[in-house]
Amino acid sequence: MTDAEELHVETGALKASEEAIEFISNIGPRDVDRCLFVDSLVITSDTERELGEFCVNVQTGSYNEAPCYVVQANSHGTVDGVPCGTSISAYLSLMLEPLEENHHEYMKLQQHTLDKKVHIVKQDGHLVVNRVITEKEEVTKHTFTVPLNSLRGFVSEASNFVLMRILAQLKKVPENMLFLSLDADTQITVSTYRELGSKRQIVSRESLDVFGIERTISPTRDNPASWHCYFLSNGHLASRVQVGSPVRMCLLHLPVRVGEEEKPVFEKKPLVWEEDMELYSKFLDRKEELRADHCSYVRQHPELKTLLADFLQLLLLRKPHDVCTFARDFFAPFASLNPPGSIFKASRTMADSDGQGHDKPNLCPAHLANE
Repeated sequence: MTDAEELHVETGALKASEEAIEFISNIGPRDVDRCLFVDSLVITSDTERELGEFCVNVQTGSYNEAPCYVVQANSHGTVDGVPCGTSISAYLSLMLEPLEENHHEYMKLQQHTLDKKVHIVKQDGHLVVNRVITEKEEVTKHTFTVPLNSLRGFVSEASNFVLMRILAQLKKVPENMLFLSLDADTQITVSTYRELGSKRQIVSRESLDVFGIERTISPTRDNPASWHCYFLSNGHLASRVQVGSPVRMCLLHLPVRVGEEEKPVFEKKPLVWEEDMELYSKFLDRKEELRADHCSYVRQHPELKTLLADFLQLLLLRKPHDVCTFARDFFAPFASLNPPGSIFKASRTMADSDGQGHDKPNLCPAHLANE
């Protein structure tokens, strides 16, 4: 296990553009209130095979008794036979600044599980970032802080979901939208937003106009990562794909308006637990737990193997017709409340008889001595 490494990080030359800072500072409660709804998409492969689900929910809430926005997003599925998933839960200020945010990513392989957790919290004029990565038996911890005054125009993953809904409803992405963000290694980097224009997409057998936005994160080490997201006119997410990935997320059913609220329509699907990442993960965990518990019990009771071997040997020697009765008589002497007496009487009668009243010879002198 590696101890947590504590660092104080300055953003240095990395800065958000003035256009981006001005845009996000002008976002008001009315803009965000139009984004309070749930998006639910299906994750599919390039062959249109369903792999899992993706859901984003933005609602109002409170943090330390102050009003805020609550963002919850999660995706889970099975890709190439490997269960994997990501979840995000966050509290955002009315200015879409992260007050506290949690990320959890995992991938369950046959030999081991890769687990990554990131916790972000606003504390004493700094943004504190804690990362814990667990791979097999090795745990790596990393902690750093960044002064908030150097994070003007910072957009977290949770803030990004709200920001893109606002841009989609405007149907316009202003020029030079350059923000600060965290990359996959939780390093401060820049992210840009670019307009992709409109196109047609089939949703619920209906061809609709969708507006596209590209988000690109430029990490300090690896190549840039880009996502293409297309939205309906009301800001609902219609599709989402990471550039270069064969996996994509698509909206299957249009949200319907009920009164003044918009709620998605969910199709009832049969539950196949082997294909459900969460249930399959619980099954594997429980399976390993039981296996370890059983092995521990057998190690603590070595007489168990001897007892079962003795029973199986006598069973094969006698070959009784009624195995259950034979087993009952065999284990009867081990019962503390059972009175002493003849054992194997009933089972031997059945075993030694050939069906014509002729007895067979006893082949176990050791047990006859006990009688």
